[in-house]
Amino acid sequence: MKSIFYNIKSLVGILDRNKEKLAGSEMAKLESIENAWLVVNNQKIESFGSMDTLDLDTITTYELQIDADGKILMPAYNDSHTHLVYAASRESEFVDRIKGIPYEEIARKGGGILNSAKKLQLTSEQELYETAFYRLEQVRSQGTTNIEIKSGYGLTTEAELKMLRVIRKLKETSSLTIKANFLAAHAYPIEYKQNHQAYINLIINEMLPRVADEGLADYIDAFCEDGFFNADETSEILEAGAKYGLKPKIHANQLHYSGGIQVGVKYNAVSVDHLECVGEEEITCLLNSNTIGTLLPSAAFFINLPYQPARKMIDAGLAIALASDYNPGTSPSGNMSFVCSLACTQLKMTPEEAINACTINGAYAMELQNETGSITAGKYADLILTKKIPSLAYIPYAFTENCIDQVFVKGH
Repeated sequence: MKSIFYNIKSLVGILDRNKEKLAGSEMAKLESIENAWLVVNNQKIESFGSMDTLDLDTITTYELQIDADGKILMPAYNDSHTHLVYAASRESEFVDRIKGIPYEEIARKGGGILNSAKKLQLTSEQELYETAFYRLEQVRSQGTTNIEIKSGYGLTTEAELKMLRVIRKLKETSSLTIKANFLAAHAYPIEYKQNHQAYINLIINEMLPRVADEGLADYIDAFCEDGFFNADETSEILEAGAKYGLKPKIHANQLHYSGGIQVGVKYNAVSVDHLECVGEEEITCLLNSNTIGTLLPSAAFFINLPYQPARKMIDAGLAIALASDYNPGTSPSGNMSFVCSLACTQLKMTPEEAINACTINGAYAMELQNETGSITAGKYADLILTKKIPSLAYIPYAFTENCIDQVFVKGH
């Protein structure tokens, strides 16, 4: 099908084909065409330009004609870090935190990840799929068209495989592009609290071969953090995953300077995520790598952690992505427009930097930068058509308002 958008108030996020990500001062630039048109052919962006270059008589020749009527057209969001498959919400822990109980103490008492694992182990694959599909449709309506989903709430072989099979079914039934991440190294089950190596051996010797045999994952991950998996344990898991062709993506430096960034860069991780604790050593390490730092401000917002030093990282020349960390305990939302708002208000990023971090850089964090994430001829037409808003900055400014009119996944 061939379609045309016309009378676009502003076509935002235009990027040359050779740009895979934006770093440093580049992130503040968001090229646009005012009063524009865009043509989609066979799911991909074919061409675009200003209205004064369009022969108006040709509009009726397209199968689908979309009069943007003065609205903004921009790339859709790429959410590169979520835990969208889970069994139940955790609002009781939310109340505990309001009463002053720290997240780490909740986790030590069997809350947090272990709480989600207990519930997931008792939930059927079909029920997990149905609730996850509902969440997936919800985030699609909020502008996300490409997403990464992690396991990690199973913590047993069968439960981890169950999660990954649900993600595979979502890949097969959803219109979104989905990347699957194997995160059995999310926490130590209670029975392995005093024997970490035994659980690591279970991941490496039992879980990984079955994950690989069924082709269930694109990435391998670990929560490299004090009280979870230390740098050496994380390294052992990543090395094992590499033997099965699984690329690393690391939870790093959320609560402490854990060494997770250095481990991620050493093993050429696609991304290192969270990054509340970042100093000069970590910035230098990332500058000398292809690994992108992914910031998750809604998790810091929800559990009241210090925010990531985005301004320092960008000013040093780094590329950063933004993601939602959608999960039941520390970020129960996949709304990327709200992530943009937090990036502006709390991380001191400009609206342009935030949009670039949620689009082209988010695509890079899932290795999709050559397929989506910008207005580029030949890329998929993953697009957001806004409502009539005064400017792009209005999206993060009006943080409770739904500014999205329509979402297009590969042109549909």
